[in-house]
Amino acid sequence: MILPVAVPPQMPVAESAIDARPGRHGAARSSARAGFTLIEAVVALAVVAILLTAVGAVATTSARGTRSLEQHLALVETTRMVAATLPKDLQAVQDGLSGEILGHRWSIALAPFVGSGIYQIPDSPWIPQTVVVRVRSPSGAVYGFETVRLQRRAGQ
Repeated sequence: MILPVAVPPQMPVAESAIDARPGRHGAARSSARAGFTLIEAVVALAVVAILLTAVGAVATTSARGTRSLEQHLALVETTRMVAATLPKDLQAVQDGLSGEILGHRWSIALAPFVGSGIYQIPDSPWIPQTVVVRVRSPSGAVYGFETVRLQRRAGQ
């Protein structure tokens, strides 16, 4: 009678060669100890920190730009509101007007129009005047414009 001999199972050559390969420090690498080294983890954290800093800087710049545009738009709209409500008879207010709307200080200055090549006709019922409108926002920004307006001559 012949008894079979128990043979231990053998691993294929490819798997045993991978496990027997020496690691970075000369020791055989086992699958239970595989992972990142401390330096790799620190480098990965540094890269993530740099990316988050860049994203934060872009978000801050975008928010600052949006706030600046909102303030400029409020300033321009207030200036348009002041210009739209100019009194018809600006001759009566030669010293100028000033006031406040929505926290914005505004002023209107009037002056005779003096331009090159423009001759005033003595018997004309109209007098050209320079109108300067300035608006200062609560933050200190100033916006304004200068225009020419025809004003009826007094007594006509």
